This record gives sequence, structure tokens and C-alpha cells, in this order.
Amino acid sequence: MLHHIEEPCSLGAHAAVIVPPTWIIKVKKPQNSLKASNRKKKRTSFKRKASKRGTEQENKGRPFVIKPISSPLMKPLLVFVNPKSGGNQGTKVLQMFMWYLNPRQVFDLSQEGPKDALELYRKVPNLRILACGGDGTGYTDEPVSKILCQVEDGTIVQLDRWNLHVERNPDLPPEELEDGVCKLPLNVFNNYFSLGFDAHVTLEFHESREANPEKFNSRFRNKMFYAGAAFSDFLQRSSRDLSKHVKVVCDGTDLTPKIQELKFQCIVFLNIPRYCAGTMPWGNPGDHHDFEPQRHDDGYIEVIGFTMASLAALQVGGHGERLHQCREVMLLTYKSIPMQVDGEPCRLAPAMIRISLRNQANMVQKSKRRTSMPLLNDPQSVPDRLRIRVNKISLQDYEGFHYDKEKLREASIPLGILVVRGDCDLETCRMYIDRLQEDLQSVSSGSQRVHYQDHETSFPRALSAQRLSPRWCFLDATSADRFYRIDRSQEHLHFVMEISQDEIFILDPDMVLSQQAGTPPGMPDLVVEQASGSPVSSEDHAILQAVIAGDLMKLMESYKNGGSLLIQGPDHCSLLHHAAKTGHGEIVKYILDHGPSELLDMADSETGETALHKAACQRNRAVCQLLVDAGASLRKTDSKGKTPQDRAQQAGDPDLAAYLESRQNYKIIGHEDLETAV
Repeated sequence: MLHHIEEPCSLGAHAAVIVPPTWIIKVKKPQNSLKASNRKKKRTSFKRKASKRGTEQENKGRPFVIKPISSPLMKPLLVFVNPKSGGNQGTKVLQMFMWYLNPRQVFDLSQEGPKDALELYRKVPNLRILACGGDGTGYTDEPVSKILCQVEDGTIVQLDRWNLHVERNPDLPPEELEDGVCKLPLNVFNNYFSLGFDAHVTLEFHESREANPEKFNSRFRNKMFYAGAAFSDFLQRSSRDLSKHVKVVCDGTDLTPKIQELKFQCIVFLNIPRYCAGTMPWGNPGDHHDFEPQRHDDGYIEVIGFTMASLAALQVGGHGERLHQCREVMLLTYKSIPMQVDGEPCRLAPAMIRISLRNQANMVQKSKRRTSMPLLNDPQSVPDRLRIRVNKISLQDYEGFHYDKEKLREASIPLGILVVRGDCDLETCRMYIDRLQEDLQSVSSGSQRVHYQDHETSFPRALSAQRLSPRWCFLDATSADRFYRIDRSQEHLHFVMEISQDEIFILDPDMVLSQQAGTPPGMPDLVVEQASGSPVSSEDHAILQAVIAGDLMKLMESYKNGGSLLIQGPDHCSLLHHAAKTGHGEIVKYILDHGPSELLDMADSETGETALHKAACQRNRAVCQLLVDAGASLRKTDSKGKTPQDRAQQAGDPDLAAYLESRQNYKIIGHEDLETAV
């Protein structure tokens, strides 16, 4: 270890966002000695003296200053953490960021506001700011390293910012003004501004937390309080008359009659798509020609009304009543009404509020894919379809083998196989997994099913599976140290290819562990291949004969009638082995499209050869290409230690050997690019 001391530090995987120690210059404290104070100093000009006093005042109390060195590759990150938000998880997050980054670039908002830190870093070029606070979506355990990658690779977009100009309601005399504050907590909002039911619940939570912060130290308690406050407000119906005490005019159009007609109990002025713990209140108005899809940079704000029913429907994918998309709003209130500005609540006295566009700010938008990942429009890097096995993990196993990825893999239970598009995100994938569950209920216990995203016909293959609970979530298996849960509200931000290669892991907290009779331990739901000597059905025998003879129509008919693609012949070779050896490309493609992914690298029990070995020995180039494109291993060796490339070379086909070598090198490079640095 000692020989590394003299080596320069590379700052690791996150060097682009880390503030180098060389940028931090310690400020020397002035030393006032008696000799120096008695020495007569030459008087300088007043201007120079004033400038020096200003510099000393600026650096007063700061132990260091930042002297940046400009570099186009650097994207220094400034992190602000509010420990009180997010179920009081801020302290843990603060420590993790200090571990990954320079502690001098991480600031605790409970100690001091952001002003000093922003002033300190104001001359740093390409500066990015990460604000960590509670937004209701629920932080699970996503690795900080992955968040830093997303901040570094995120794209710069414009975000509209809106002014809130508040005046006393001119229609009411001063003596009729009720109790309430005369101004809002913020005069600018970036996300949303709302009044009514939701603001009333947030105000109760805010006041209770300020009075008793020790009672709000967990996300669960916070949610329970929100639920209780919402139920209490629902019973008291404190917001039921909201529509009678407001007037809303959008770009000259008076919306008050419609608001009173529908009796809204909550009105939201929304700038971004998400609101209220990750819900989408504007929805997708594709079928509504009066409105456009929502954007955060178009200079328009969305006005949405909610009844109690539509507020409840938000949590299950519903949306509010779309009222208007406008550039300016005039809002008049005739009584004290709870309001909130970007989550900061208050009870505002009767007022006239004008909402207008202020400016646009640069924001870092999380890319759905890191720049180190293959581009979606690159046909060489992203396949048209992905064949992925879905494995489920129980909460008991997840907690027991938290940091042992291999044990978790062994404890996982195969659920089925999906074939999805290469650019499929997790939100879409969830829909197909749920549909796969429904299909499995109607499939016999002796088959397995492959579900296709592109709605191609697929024949049932039996797989008995315990139904997933509604609370299941995806697991990220790409991290080097462990699996991480992915919050459901963020599934639309992740692609399937980002969290797995050929299999997906999901966590089911309500899964009951049970072993079925005649099923191997750890895989109770997967029908495994038949052992040697076990009886073979007539359909299975017909499938084997069809593959050997190269009869595709007979193969399809036998498979449709219940034959299995997992059977082996008397020579212990799988169907894919036989098809690859005989060079029947259409048979190989059909088995790849309909069979489980285990067939690709299944080894002959006698020679240890995979299907790719067989094809390489026979110099079947087209079959080799089909197998490689499907994801067959190029590095797997047979019982003699030979790879498929070696077998092609021995068979006298140097061109095929060169092709297999180039594909192997390509996969190695791609794997290094996809690997998550921790």
C-alpha cells in the first residue's frame, strides 16, 4: 500500500462532480501582534482601504475559499440536504454524500441556509446543484453512487418559474378581513401552487411538526398523520365551500361558474407533471383536443380542479378536472383559505393573487439512460426485443441476504419469461408482468408461458405461480455490492436494460415461501427439464423427431398441442443442440423465440458443449449468428476447455472464428460500459 502514497489520486468514478482538494484554499487568520500594532503604517487611498475591508468582510467567518480551475469535463456538484425532510433520513443521506464527495461541497440546511454556500461557489463554472428534501415519493435505498451518475449525465432543460403577487382583496372593506397572514411563504413557485383541501392537510402537518418534531421521525408516522388529517378534514368538510369563496380568471376567461358547478374542494396551478407523492394530476389529454400535453418549458401553467373523489383517484392513476392552460391567472379569495406554495403552507387572508411567468431556470433533468449506456437509436447496441426471465424474491430472503447477491439469486424463484422491446421502461414492464400473472392463472401446471410485448401469438407453457401481491417492486441488480429497490413512482425513469441483462428481479413483500412436492428447492414454480430415463409424452417425442428432421410445421403443431421445448434426446442433447448441429436456422429461431433462455447456454451432459459449440463445429455460420444475437455465451468452455471460437478454428473455418472473436470483444467492451461504478 505504501507505494501508492506518491501516486496522484484520480478521485474515482465520480471525479467529474467532485470538488478537488486543490480548489480549496485555507484562509489565514489575521495575526495582530503588539509590535505590528505599534508600527506606523503608510496610509493608503480610501478606495483601496474600502475594497480591502469589503474583501475581509466577505471572507469573515469562512475557513476556506474556492479557487476553481476551468475544465469542460468538470461538472462540480453542490449538495444541499435538509435532515428534517423525507422521514428524517437526511442525516444518513448527508453522511453518504460526504463519503462519496468532498465534505466541503455538502451542506446541511439545518445549520445554515444556502446563501453562504452559493456565494462561496458562485464563480465555479459548470456548477450543478442537488437539493435533497422530502417530496412525498418515498426514498427507498437507491445507491448514492447511482444518483451521482444521473446528476452528472443529466441534460440541461428549461423550467418555467412563476410570480405570485399578493394584494389585499379590493372588493372587501378592511373591517371584513378575517384572520390570516397577509403574504404567502414564497412569492415564486417552480412546481405548484394550490388552495383548499390539500393545503389544509399540509398546514396541519406543518404546524404539528413544528410543535413536536420528535413525533415525526419516520416516513410511516408522517403518512399516518397525513391520512388522519385528511380523514378528519373529510369528516368536517372544512373545504366543501371553497368554490363559493374564490374567483378564478385565466387569460381573461372566467372559470368561476364551472368551479362552482363542479364544487371543487381543491384547485391546483401546476407547472410540472408530478404532484402529491408522484401522481400525475393532469394526466394524458391525448383524446381531449381542447388541451395540449403538459410541458415544463412552454410558458403555460395548467389549472386543475379536484373533488374528494378525484383526489382519491389520483393514487390509482386518475386525474383531476382539466380547467385551463394559460399564461396569466387572476385569483380572488373572499375568506381566509389554506394555501401552499411548493409545499410551504399558510392560511392567507382574503386577497387578490396574480400569477404570471417570471423567467426560466436551468435544471438538470434525469436522463432515462446514462450516456455510458448504449443509445436507443443505435441498432447495433440495442436489440429490437429483449428476452428476460422474471424472478421474484421474498422480503425474508431480501433482508436475510441483503449484501449477498449470489445467495439472493439462488433464493429467487422464476416467475416466467417476457419478450419486450429493447426500449421498454419499467412502468410498461410492470403492466406486462401483471398480465403474465393473469395468464398464468389459466395455464395448466405442466407448461411455461412466454409473454410478448408486441402482441405476437404465443403458446402457453405451463408455470404454476403464486400470485404477486399489489405491493411488489422492481430490484436493481446492476450495482456491484447489492440489490436496490426501485420506487414505483420512479419506474417511468428506468429502462429494463438499465437494471438487468437477461433477467429481472422483483421483490414481493407478501410472498409466502412454500415448497411444492416434486419440485427442486429454490425453484418451486419452474418446471425443469426431464431427467434421463423419465417417460416422454407422445407430443414431446413428436417435437424431438420434428427438430431432427427439420420439419418446422410439425414442430409448431406439436408444441401447440402441449409438447415441451425442454426435453432431451437419448444423447442428452437439447432440442437447440440438435437444431444447431443440423443447421436448421428456422428451427433454431423458433426455439429461441419460444423457449426459455436457459436453453442458450445449456451444456451437453457428456461433452459439455453448448448449442453454439455444436454450430461452430459444423461451421453453420447463420446458426452461430442467430445464437450470438440471442445472447449465447462466447466464453463458455466445453469439457475439454474449448470455446466456440476454438471449435470453429479446429473445424477449419477461420472466418467464423474471427467473427466469434470480434463479437466476444464487443460484448466485453459493452459490459465494461454498462457496469455501474461504485
